[in-house]
Amino acid sequence: MGQSDPMYALFEEAGKFLAGRILSEAETSAQIELDSGKRVKAKAAHILLKFEKPAPAELMAQAQAVAATIELPLAWEFAPEDEFGFADLARDYFSASATLAEQAGALFALYEAPHYFRRAGKGRFKKAPAEILQQALAAIEKKKAVMQQIVDWAEQLGRGECPQPIRDQLYKILFRPDKNAPEYKAVVEASRATHTAPLELLQKAGAIDSSYQFHWKRFLFDNFPKGTGFPAVTAPQPPADLPLAPVQAYSIDDSQTTEIDDALSVQGLGTGTVTLGIHIAAPGLAIQPGSDLDKLGRNRLSTVYMPGYKITMLPDPVVQIYTLDEGRANPAVSLYATIDEATLEITATETRLERVPVAVNLRHDQLDHIVTEAWLQDASIQHENTPPALLERREQLSFLYRLALKLKAGRELVRGKPETFNRPDYTFRLHGNDGAEPQGTEQVTIGTRKRGAPLDLIVAEAAIVANSTWGLMLAEHGVPGIYRSQASLAPGVKVRMGTKALPHAGIGVKAYSWATSPLRRYTDLVNQWQIIACARHGKTAALAAPFKPKDADLFSIISSFDAAYSAYNGYQAGMERFWTLKYVEQNHITELTATVFKEGPGGSFLVRADELPLVFPVLGAQNLPRGARIRVRLGEVDEITLDVHGSLIERLDDPQDASDDGPVEDAEDDEAVAGPIAIAVDVNEPEASGSDNSTS
Repeated sequence: MGQSDPMYALFEEAGKFLAGRILSEAETSAQIELDSGKRVKAKAAHILLKFEKPAPAELMAQAQAVAATIELPLAWEFAPEDEFGFADLARDYFSASATLAEQAGALFALYEAPHYFRRAGKGRFKKAPAEILQQALAAIEKKKAVMQQIVDWAEQLGRGECPQPIRDQLYKILFRPDKNAPEYKAVVEASRATHTAPLELLQKAGAIDSSYQFHWKRFLFDNFPKGTGFPAVTAPQPPADLPLAPVQAYSIDDSQTTEIDDALSVQGLGTGTVTLGIHIAAPGLAIQPGSDLDKLGRNRLSTVYMPGYKITMLPDPVVQIYTLDEGRANPAVSLYATIDEATLEITATETRLERVPVAVNLRHDQLDHIVTEAWLQDASIQHENTPPALLERREQLSFLYRLALKLKAGRELVRGKPETFNRPDYTFRLHGNDGAEPQGTEQVTIGTRKRGAPLDLIVAEAAIVANSTWGLMLAEHGVPGIYRSQASLAPGVKVRMGTKALPHAGIGVKAYSWATSPLRRYTDLVNQWQIIACARHGKTAALAAPFKPKDADLFSIISSFDAAYSAYNGYQAGMERFWTLKYVEQNHITELTATVFKEGPGGSFLVRADELPLVFPVLGAQNLPRGARIRVRLGEVDEITLDVHGSLIERLDDPQDASDDGPVEDAEDDEAVAGPIAIAVDVNEPEASGSDNSTS
């Protein structure tokens, strides 16, 4: 064979078929040059055909064309039961003198049909058993049907129609997708085809019937995938041997509060020595660590609040036993503080486990207009229709208010600067839902409460006394607890949770545990178990407490609680923003006054509405200083993204006169606005708040 008659080879390499000119051959391999000029070494066993004509590229093209004509069911029928080579099948399928292109075509067809023919070696095959073939063909048909379904669904979405299966999988598709699911693939395909983001695409297709339900169901999907109901549990009764406290206590909460965790009592006014009782509901006296009820609380970790509704941490039968309802003696962990009536100094504290008679549940939203600083300081001030229960406690509340002011001043001395509240707290009322799950269409009323109002301050300072005193008590007994701490008030130094009694610079105390809300926060229930051990066992409390020093379980609780509490507070803030935007729409508000707040994302400037809990970006505010007061025209509200933008109409304050600027918060308050959409969280620091943070 001369140089004018080259020899070619068809061979397999790494699962691909290649053809080229043979440059040299040895016993076990050959050197082959491809059309690209690349030279490869092919094992002799991998060479499937040798030929002189046609050229390699031409043979490959002819073989591919032949392979496309082969009917696989017919080929499977022709194939022998035993193992065979591709050339054998070509001779059976085409003719005894099958051409080179037909042989190569048979090779390609067999190789690409593993459901019909199993590979048994290089160029060798064996037909699949009939039952296996039928299963494979059925699977292929199913896959084709799914692919066609994806195409059909994508086309429907593109036309603005939402198929029911995609509607059913809406939250999974958007927030926790199975990327192999056909519903997800259809949304991706439609999104690409229409150049529309998935959320916007689904909105246009009508997948979201209700903006409120969208937020609600997304929250449930992320945090309560099994629903919000409780399994049937037996509510444990408190110990029968608790002594009865010689006090008449009273709570101060919002009217909607059902989990009443704390109450106060005052004894000894006018004697020179006053005893303040801070009484905390005591589910920890009956709920045992590791019990089924404990597991329920640990799973939820906190009550979830939102305007018009809440998801409680504990089942209602349990709450009803331990909430500090008026008219009965309730199990409580009580902290008694002995106070010098003249100096208002706390001289001693004692913790007791007891039943506390609660005389009345005062509701601050019904009484704030009466219980003012002037009313507490001047007994001559009278109001019509003042409840007798409030009049009976006027002297006690006056003392408690003076004490609260003294305690606050002492904390501010430690803080190094006063606590300032330039903005009010906002309350939300939904009309018509009567405590049922909101639908998002209710009429909403937004009210305001001055921060640091007397009743708020009384309860907040009492809670701080209890949480700081008990935090130090746990440390003194060598019993670990769950603490909140802050190293300093320097910018960027955040409040952290841990098991050590460290100072809380933001509050101005040496240690701060969370122990005053055991019906609503799991951390407080855990701390209550530890406090009960100290009250019962004294110096040996460390041996009796459920959680020991360096207990890994305690760190796990902190980690889980931190994540859940953040998610719950984020949802509450989001729903408060939703109802604020709904209020804007319901009242046809197109303009409002606001104060330039801070620079926002992307170089935008955020403003804070003067009379609503709303922070949003405003076009035209970029060159205005922080604190500038402006009038803003509102744009369109998006209830899904909770977004609204504004544009500057005019500046209202005098640029040369700082006295008419709007209120400007401290740097640490700026952190109340965070995330991709600015949400104003107008809630006191939870540990310093006397309410349950419920805005329902």
